[in-house]
Amino acid sequence: MPGEGEVARYRSVWPLTLLALKSTAYALAFTRTPGFQTPSEFLENPSQSSRLTAPFRKHVRPKKQHEIRRLGELVKKLSDLTGCTQVVDVGSGQGHLSRFMSLGLGLMVKSIEGDQRLVERAQRLDQELLQALQKEEKRNPQVVHTGPRHCPHHVVRWVDPTALCEELLLPLENSPQSEARLLLTGLHACGDLSVALLRHFCRPEVAALASVGCCYMKLSDPGGYPLSQWVAGLPGRELPYRLREGACHALEEYAERLQKAGPGLRTHCYRAALETVIRRARPELRRPGVQGIPRVHELKIEEYVQRGLQRVGLDPHLPLNLAALRAHQAQENRVVAFFSLALLLAPLVETLILLDRLLYLQEQGFHAELLPIFSPELSPRNLVLVATKRPLGETFSVLETEDS
Repeated sequence: MPGEGEVARYRSVWPLTLLALKSTAYALAFTRTPGFQTPSEFLENPSQSSRLTAPFRKHVRPKKQHEIRRLGELVKKLSDLTGCTQVVDVGSGQGHLSRFMSLGLGLMVKSIEGDQRLVERAQRLDQELLQALQKEEKRNPQVVHTGPRHCPHHVVRWVDPTALCEELLLPLENSPQSEARLLLTGLHACGDLSVALLRHFCRPEVAALASVGCCYMKLSDPGGYPLSQWVAGLPGRELPYRLREGACHALEEYAERLQKAGPGLRTHCYRAALETVIRRARPELRRPGVQGIPRVHELKIEEYVQRGLQRVGLDPHLPLNLAALRAHQAQENRVVAFFSLALLLAPLVETLILLDRLLYLQEQGFHAELLPIFSPELSPRNLVLVATKRPLGETFSVLETEDS
């Protein structure tokens, strides 16, 4: 968009149909703009949140620092409003969110993760953080921590999205079963795991929910989508893999790439060329995940393909048709246009998936809302589904605000 006082001149005019598609997509999608300003927490140092103390930043990337602080503080407010006695962090990974909620915010937290190795690392990081906090208190005796510190209680358990997990619903030892009021949360719980949270929310011992979904392409159909009767009755409600996968891409980050119009735009063209080589070598290998290849824009296309083959377990020295790869590379601008159109629809696809979850809860008489909680520039999947068993009046607006 032109700046103030500038006149924009274009070589061509977009077709009205394309302009209408853009306006419709924007109008129908949930807003991704949070109710707070773009976070100032990284102005002093782009890798360290000024809103987290040093012990909580260790081993945590800036994106995750922003996420655990924002979601953790929202969970704390929601817990206080609903009188919850225990938070259950499902799909907790290395436990960064659980540690902040328990050792930083004083909540009683149970962490559930299916990967034994991640749980063991989380327990090591718990002890490391506890020691760091104790040392900090000795150095700064004027900073008094009130009450005992409780590390998260870690459980190795795979949560089946199609069945109730009793371990998830059990209170901790110091919480009587009859008095337990649980709050379920998950930070970018993958695929059907977010759906499992919704199903467990229906149990009487669960009082509140704060779920941030991710990896929509891993949703099972049927089972993971659709959930609500309303969306299930929509004509054309089917969402194939490609649409669901596209809804997980970083819209704002790609828009920045487009504005810079630099060599970083060629990534998807290279990936498309790699896919043609993979399918020729192994036709049955569809949609393999390719670990990020650094500094793609500095590589020749054949170098990128060789590294990509190695990352999916294929021989990097396969004979390559260099003429075909050069022809693919010549299509770079068309790939950029295609990917831009796909990203235009991405928020609309995510909206349909999240609307389905929202309506699923509302159809059962629960109160649920969607709030943009993270800065989309830092965390593309920034909508949190917040639900309670009864309305909380205007308090949901309090949950969304950024503390000064």
